[in-house]
Amino acid sequence: MYDVQLSKQMSHALRHAPWQYELELDEAGWTPVADLLAALGVSRARLENVVRENPKQRFELVEDRVRARYGHSVPGRIVREPGTPPAELFHGTSTSAAESILLDGLRPMRRQYVHLSVTREMAETVGSRKGERIRVLTVDTPAARAAGVEFLRGNEIVWLADHVPAKFLR
Repeated sequence: MYDVQLSKQMSHALRHAPWQYELELDEAGWTPVADLLAALGVSRARLENVVRENPKQRFELVEDRVRARYGHSVPGRIVREPGTPPAELFHGTSTSAAESILLDGLRPMRRQYVHLSVTREMAETVGSRKGERIRVLTVDTPAARAAGVEFLRGNEIVWLADHVPAKFLR
């Protein structure tokens, strides 16, 4: 069974406030597993379950290190690898925010990057957290890349960007 409460604690510790847990993140967002286990008072088995079962693949565990893959609001930039995304990516948002986005483009707001989904369904799920009336915007990634927009791999279902100008959205 997926441990939602532990996932939320891990997100807070690894994405938003590592200092509250006395964790040090390196430039790529990694911290020692032992430090996170001690800070949260959980077993490695519970942590591994959350990493494995998280439907959005928010966490990554490699040997004795763990990190949040994306969604950081901590000071200092988490380094991500560039890649070639699918021809279309999607961004779910509220209907009211969509008007502004279609004028100014997508910006990270309080996050380090703009988050983009590989499926319309995932974008709808994300957008539904922002209000009852949602709108899904489609990003023309080949045109954006040709104009110099760099896309970074968050994981298999999330791509990241610094900014997506409005002319690449529909």
